[in-house]
Amino acid sequence: MKIAAKTVVTLEYKVRDADGRMIDEGAEPMVYVHGGKNVEQGLFPKLQAALEGKSEGDEVKVTLEPLEAFGEHDEELVMVEPREFFPKEIEEGIMLERQNEDGSVDPFLITEIGDDHVTVDGNHPLAGRSLVFSCKVVAIREATDQELDSSVAEV
Repeated sequence: MKIAAKTVVTLEYKVRDADGRMIDEGAEPMVYVHGGKNVEQGLFPKLQAALEGKSEGDEVKVTLEPLEAFGEHDEELVMVEPREFFPKEIEEGIMLERQNEDGSVDPFLITEIGDDHVTVDGNHPLAGRSLVFSCKVVAIREATDQELDSSVAEV
């Protein structure tokens, strides 16, 4: 069987940055619906395109530029806020969520804590970075109707 739309694919994978530093060791295999309706629950389009037509045992290595992955780093998403807006127990490097007026939630990373201010970054932690995906196809099967409706594979 080959990877095509309406198949569930299981990959062993590793992700490194352009300098070779490990980003994700892929401790657990990734399972996704190929060509699924909900792109956020699948793979990046360039990676899916590279996997199209591959068979079990095939290996693929793809470099994604920032715009093909998590986007460029947007300085407008880096903000300095008064320290009083935050709980005392915060630390640099932790992720917090902020609820917007419309009810949606934005995650942000605390990058600096001063005496009177906190710097937060609303960019994805991998924004602005090129990523190298190394994958091995370990299984391919037909997707169920439920998986096709939700674009989420059942493991």
